[in-house]
Amino acid sequence: MLPVVGSPEKLWPCCPLCFGRDDDLQLLKELSRDRRTEVPYAICCYGGITTACMCLLGRSEDVGPRWRNGDYLKNKANLNVHLVEQHYSKEFLPALECDYTVTAVTSASDKKDFLGKVLLDTDVLMCTAQILLNALDSDDEAKHVELSDVTLLVVDECHHTHDKTVYNKIMRLYLEKKRRGEKRLPQVLGLTASPGTGGAKSLDKAVQYVLQICANLDCAIVSTKNFTEELNMKVPRPIKIFDIVDKRLEDPFCDLVQWMMQQIHCFMDPPEDFILRGFGTQEYESDVVALQKKGVQKCNRRLQQCAIHLREYNDALLINDTLLMEDALCSLEEFYKGRETSVIDDTDRFLLNLFNDNRANLTTLVSDTRFKNPKMEQLATTLLRHFEPNVDSRGILFSKTRKSTQCLCQWAKNSLRLAAIKPAIITGSAAMTQHDRDETIRNFRLGRVNLLIATSVAEEGLDIPQCNLVVRYGLLTNEIAQQQASGRARAQDSHYSLVAQRGGREERREHLNAYLEGLTARAVERIHQMSPPEFRAKIAELQAEAASSDRVAEMRLAEKNGCYSAAGVQLLCANCLTTVASGIDIQLLDKMHYVNVNPEFRSHYKRGSLVVLPKTFEDWEPGCVIKCNNGNCNKQWGYEMKYRKVALLPNVGIKYFVLQTPRGRTTVMKWKDVPFTVEHFSFSEYCQQHLLDA
Repeated sequence: MLPVVGSPEKLWPCCPLCFGRDDDLQLLKELSRDRRTEVPYAICCYGGITTACMCLLGRSEDVGPRWRNGDYLKNKANLNVHLVEQHYSKEFLPALECDYTVTAVTSASDKKDFLGKVLLDTDVLMCTAQILLNALDSDDEAKHVELSDVTLLVVDECHHTHDKTVYNKIMRLYLEKKRRGEKRLPQVLGLTASPGTGGAKSLDKAVQYVLQICANLDCAIVSTKNFTEELNMKVPRPIKIFDIVDKRLEDPFCDLVQWMMQQIHCFMDPPEDFILRGFGTQEYESDVVALQKKGVQKCNRRLQQCAIHLREYNDALLINDTLLMEDALCSLEEFYKGRETSVIDDTDRFLLNLFNDNRANLTTLVSDTRFKNPKMEQLATTLLRHFEPNVDSRGILFSKTRKSTQCLCQWAKNSLRLAAIKPAIITGSAAMTQHDRDETIRNFRLGRVNLLIATSVAEEGLDIPQCNLVVRYGLLTNEIAQQQASGRARAQDSHYSLVAQRGGREERREHLNAYLEGLTARAVERIHQMSPPEFRAKIAELQAEAASSDRVAEMRLAEKNGCYSAAGVQLLCANCLTTVASGIDIQLLDKMHYVNVNPEFRSHYKRGSLVVLPKTFEDWEPGCVIKCNNGNCNKQWGYEMKYRKVALLPNVGIKYFVLQTPRGRTTVMKWKDVPFTVEHFSFSEYCQQHLLDA
């Protein structure tokens, strides 16, 4: 089904200036004179996705007739489900329900398992990109969707259409169909505040990156540069404030932790050619991860285990730099909790004794008020400046990790309770259920919560008009994330604050991002100056290169996965290094779960507590945690799952094992990277071999 939004000269996206006023539609008329309307557009804008789609849906006679079976995508691969609900209930449904059937499908909805049927019965379908990709890849007739079933594909936050993201996987399918000459393909509309530079710091490379985004989306690009003044009136930009503090003069907690790390260095005797960079940095973390792998490869458990512990100490230093000393100590205590019962050799005894011998001194330093973190004190000042008595303020505090959001929330409850600050946490689906996220956002809208403490999950699309404060704390992100975060401050005269150490990484990155934002605008302007033939030729060239790169990558992955026979690879417990399984025992169930089908594997593990997940599944339910039962090892490997109420299967994570290959030992973090082919699970064959004969 070809796009039927209107004739080619009237087929374009709307920028956020179109708020329903007649003079705003002048932008559409200007776009109609752009000869590049032979392809759809990717828009650089600062909001207005609803208005853009209203015009495309034909709500104005200047734009075109109605269309059917459009598909609206919201969010990237991290599944920010609350944004689907937000756009559905607050924007699309009220605006469209009189003329269209509008349906929202989230990961918690049963409709995702019947997406093909749902699409036939609706005009506007809103879902996450992952749900659509799953449907495109599904063999189930009720769930399966073809791109030809869709008339208009709207990709919000389309700057994520690169590399191996879900958006790009969908567009790769689209481009492959287009290369094969298929005509029944959807119109594609991309929306973003900024395509970014992809890390490029020169104009030529920035242009190349933006062109690659256009090629991935099969789109041209337009922007709202001629309407900046009116746009800023409609979507006010917050006032930026740098709340900078000096480095604390003394930090004995940090000094003691670094001394303990040095003792581990001496004990493990690292290879002479291996250089470890400075303590308390991301670079050091990368180094010890590589050191852990080297320990595995050399069959050196001392090196491997010391690297694991050094990473935890490095995390404690990073936490101490950003949060409270007590948070850093709690992180270490959590890591060492219960390890007394898991001692295997002298390496474990040394590492455990080192922590226990210095624990009291660390605790004493935590309680010493002379060594408070000045960044935390400045953060308190920044928040108290806006949360005054009898002032209805709403703020979002962005932090890096789930752990940091939890620590900051507890700190706010304890230290800022007299300021009427009512904090709550927003994190990704791994730590919060959809119901909890929806409830927290609802409370924030109503004022029951007035400070959201969030990870990057709240950077994109969260629209709270009352929000008048955004604070970024302990973050090193690119220019897109910075723009997205500042865009959450929607109220008039709102503020955007960076709390950071003077001359530190965060302050330097903030200034760099400001430069990159300007560089992106220059790159977009350079592309606008290209002639239509030049632009089309460049896009075709980039698409051909991407297709070739994909084929090479697939060939290399196939070669890597087929490097060894599954029977020739053994799986060892990552902690005690005992051989517990063979690669041939592993099978892929429902394209998602890697299970061990060998009944003898059960003799290698013991069961722990029952796994409780926030949602239920159609074909399976979780069982108990499984742990290595070799002596005191107790390394957790995964959990049992009951499949179709009959088969009890160990569902294991590859990161908990070491691979013994014919060429030596290695580790991988994801199953897709194992050097052997994993067979697909057949329920009927499993029943025949293991259940019917029992």
